[in-house]
Amino acid sequence: MHLHVSSGTVLESQCICMYMPVMQSPSDITVTAWARLVRAHNQALSCVEKALKKNKLPPLVWYDVLLELERAGSEGLRPYELERELLLPQYGISRLIERIEKDGYLQRDVCEDDKRGQRLVITKAGMKLRQNMWLVYGSAIEEAVGRKLTSDQSKKLSELLAELVQ
Repeated sequence: MHLHVSSGTVLESQCICMYMPVMQSPSDITVTAWARLVRAHNQALSCVEKALKKNKLPPLVWYDVLLELERAGSEGLRPYELERELLLPQYGISRLIERIEKDGYLQRDVCEDDKRGQRLVITKAGMKLRQNMWLVYGSAIEEAVGRKLTSDQSKKLSELLAELVQ
């Protein structure tokens, strides 16, 4: 973020600085690492999304929904639990759930402990779709990352990224 101050506001900028905490600027190395991390993330996701689209499969977020529901088993998840797992806004998850349900890949069951609530459960068709998506997704991960790094480099990258997500 840049602070642009006209020549007539020097006193105002000095006053602002008295109330703003002193922030340390990141080093050039840190900024370069950040930019490369974001660029690598975007390129890898783009590779995955293109592969899914080429194979006439839904977008990656569908995979994430189906995977979380499959992991939850026959008990399923409440919509807010799914939202928490995926870190998506409520309005986005509601529309996404509707589309996936409409296509028959998940169903809504009445929540036994809260009759007003519902649980989302993956269907057999949803499990099959998730498995088909994984075949393409896994290959795209290999293309985007695995073929560009040795096993040792992948391990080191994984260790470094673990430091960022503690």
